[in-house]
Amino acid sequence: MRKLSYVVACSLDGFIGDERGDASAMYRYLDEEFTAFLAAELPETLPTHVREALGVDHLENQRFDTVVQGRASYELALREGITSPYGHLREYVASRGLGASPHPNVEIIADDLVGRVRALKAEEGGLGIFLCGGSQVAGALLDEIDELVVKSYPLVYGKGMPMFGTGLDLKEFSLESVRTFGNGALVRTYGRKR
Repeated sequence: MRKLSYVVACSLDGFIGDERGDASAMYRYLDEEFTAFLAAELPETLPTHVREALGVDHLENQRFDTVVQGRASYELALREGITSPYGHLREYVASRGLGASPHPNVEIIADDLVGRVRALKAEEGGLGIFLCGGSQVAGALLDEIDELVVKSYPLVYGKGMPMFGTGLDLKEFSLESVRTFGNGALVRTYGRKR
């Protein structure tokens, strides 16, 4: 069974962006130390154009070979003219309103997101599945998430877009590791409690 990992950036108070989903306030923490960590430990989670800029686009995928993201997350790339933001992975976008895919590497999941993700997890072989976001997609897939990788930045939004954007039942995860950075950022990894 392949693992679904929600790799997400958030504020100290658990928001992945402001009320419109804008997370640009967190970009200031992408300093040399933190970027080097991402390039070494989570390179598949970097968009293809960022991998190229960092000179890590030649690296083989180590943890993930598939990405699932929501329409709002995908539209951030589309606004920049990027139709396949994670070209180094199999790309799936959950959207009922997007219509046809603008790129052959991107498959649109219009219906039964949970069923499609369960089918991806059940595939033989392969690496894990990277859940990129956003809030509503993560909420819909909470029961399928096996691992949380939470990149926490030392700022407080007060209000905004939560990590999980739906009413949920209580779910427990176990802390597996914590990595600290000089700029105050933390990367915490949790596994689902069974």
